[in-house]
Amino acid sequence: MSSPTSACCTPGHDSRAAALTLLAAPAALAPRPVRGLLELPGGRFLMGAEDADGFPADGEGPVREVAVAPFRIAPTTVTNAQYATFVKATGHVTEAEDFGFSFVFAGLLAAESAATAPAVEGVPWWRAVSGASWKRPEGPGSSVASRQNHPVVHVSWNDATAYCAWSGTRLPTEAEWEYAARGGLERRRYPWGDELAPDGRTLLNIWQGEFPTLYTGPHLGTVPVKSYRPNGHGLYNTVGNVWEWCSDPFAQGRASRAMRGGSFLCHDSYCNRYRVAARSSDTPDSSTSNIGFRVAA
Repeated sequence: MSSPTSACCTPGHDSRAAALTLLAAPAALAPRPVRGLLELPGGRFLMGAEDADGFPADGEGPVREVAVAPFRIAPTTVTNAQYATFVKATGHVTEAEDFGFSFVFAGLLAAESAATAPAVEGVPWWRAVSGASWKRPEGPGSSVASRQNHPVVHVSWNDATAYCAWSGTRLPTEAEWEYAARGGLERRRYPWGDELAPDGRTLLNIWQGEFPTLYTGPHLGTVPVKSYRPNGHGLYNTVGNVWEWCSDPFAQGRASRAMRGGSFLCHDSYCNRYRVAARSSDTPDSSTSNIGFRVAA
């Protein structure tokens, strides 16, 4: 698993892979069809952006016309309850559980845990927390019991594809993800338009305040997957809340996988990647408290 970098609000590249070896392969999976996916007609759309607030190194641009075949996609990211069903059926052990730790945002930790968990060099708001996993998001003593309808987190790209194999689905491509996330709007920053908070309304779960020391919003962390209104295609929270794994490599010749959508830690001063064209990446064995996924077919 990679460690956090200053480039974005998730771990970056190289530390865990250098320190640890994966202990076990995913369990054998029996495909199981998933209901409730949205049918999207596909077609041609303008993908990418040349936004002044964008990050050229991320490869958001240039804006180009892309064709997408008809496909299906989940209206929400996979929840803790859904992931628990998969684990119960297959015995799957996530990579965070194999490694024995995962990366957690320090502001989510109890004072004692924050004081003892090692900080990541360069980005001290990320801590390597022993025992943190999808079912113990802040490590020992934490639980998802009260977060059944929140997005599952601390799942690697490999864990996400294992869930897809079991459920008869797959991860969306980046083109499919962006087509779906735009909700039918052309060349807009967000799923609802160009204003972050039209008429003062909060429409997504991102960092409010001064990152990373002062949070002024109503709830730090994930929110239920159907929070806020859906976009024009019926998808919820395609920006903010949690990063979403996509099937594509981030760039040719690199081992990292693309992620879309930003998370509850994104802020315009640090990680302005909660725009529909924004991209980021991480290594396929990485897991954090702000990465999840939704499925497609």
